[in-house]
Amino acid sequence: MNILSFYRGKKVFLTGATGFKGTWLCHVLHAAGAQITGYALAAAEPSLFQESAAGRIIKLITGDVRSGAEFVQAVRTAKPEILLHLAAQPLVRRSYHEPVLTYETNVMGTVHVLEAVRQTPSIRSFINITTDKVYENNEWHWGYRENEPLNGFDPYSNSKSCAELVTSSYRAAFFGSDNSPAISTARSGNVIGGGDYAHDRIIPDCIRAVRMGQPIVVRNPASIRPYQHVLECISGYLLLAARQYENPVLAGAWNFGPNEESCVDTGHLAALFCTAWGERAAWIIQADDGPHEARFLKLDCSKAKAELNWKPRWNIQQAVEKTVEFAKSPLPAHDCLEQQINTYFEGTDV
Repeated sequence: MNILSFYRGKKVFLTGATGFKGTWLCHVLHAAGAQITGYALAAAEPSLFQESAAGRIIKLITGDVRSGAEFVQAVRTAKPEILLHLAAQPLVRRSYHEPVLTYETNVMGTVHVLEAVRQTPSIRSFINITTDKVYENNEWHWGYRENEPLNGFDPYSNSKSCAELVTSSYRAAFFGSDNSPAISTARSGNVIGGGDYAHDRIIPDCIRAVRMGQPIVVRNPASIRPYQHVLECISGYLLLAARQYENPVLAGAWNFGPNEESCVDTGHLAALFCTAWGERAAWIIQADDGPHEARFLKLDCSKAKAELNWKPRWNIQQAVEKTVEFAKSPLPAHDCLEQQINTYFEGTDV
């Protein structure tokens, strides 16, 4: 199956469309020929959504997934075949400051999205995009598998664990018949890529620092994370949504993370960035006594590799180089997106 060809003419509903990952997904789906309806908060400033003129390639509905009735009606009106749920409060450190907002968005927002799926007969495939941080972290030196216990530590991670449980409950309680849509969750690693302006994310912080002529500040250089380019997890989401559309038995929980060699510590990632950026870019260690963050986290993606034939295409060095290339390019953001999407998907069925 050629995955991008599968989406030609398909009606796709995308929550969180104005976010970093959502914007990349909008452009990939547009390149595939999908009919896209987005539902999201207004785009932040600055944002990749605005810079890439993504509002011209999708039908955007401005709204909040916490407003249940309005959201359900928007989905029922759009009559999509596939719904991808990315809307979230996605930052660990912000979740310590705004735990109620985090739980309201990530848990009850997910309930409202699943209610929309339950009430929209046209939907055949649904994926709730969560995170690698849903697992109960034991600081193991091996990757977590999809059947490991869920119990994120901080409010963000825990809210996503709850969203996984909500999805599992809805799948069992409401989507057990032969005519039910396929319901899955997808857990990816720490994504990087061009156009990310979020605070408290290492690569955006690196770019801001070097552009101001300052050293890059790294809080926890020994913390190991499964870093991957945003197109890696997007390819996994699209592959899963397409495969379960045609074969609902595949519905369940899925990891989409990098290979072992791309699970690196934050200091190594900063060093890779400095090498790719050049111009005497440098990083320093500066702990800030911030809240608890996991030191060691990896994903075991054997299931996706074996059952979906999915695999990463860009290692961590390539992912960093592509991100720097995007940040330094004189081309408009839309053209940068198009070039990197074409490069990534060229010669692959995924």
